[in-house]
Amino acid sequence: MSYEKVNQAKKTVIGTKQTVKAIHGGLVKEILVARDADSRITQPAIQTAQENGVKIGYVESRIELGKACGLQVGAAVVAITV
Repeated sequence: MSYEKVNQAKKTVIGTKQTVKAIHGGLVKEILVARDADSRITQPAIQTAQENGVKIGYVESRIELGKACGLQVGAAVVAITV
């Protein structure tokens, strides 16, 4: 379900640092976080999203999340932007 959101999104931001920047810029509608990713990597994006009222969704696999973004590697955090 959430993987489809990424496929259908017109614009996405991939990665924790880029997601945090985009949230601060007011560009993010929702973030998706892979449950199997290291919490040290995902926590900054989750915390920033919570502080800014951005919806947080979870998916099971960072590999599948990466594939949904068209990557051949995993993605821990993906932001769906406006």
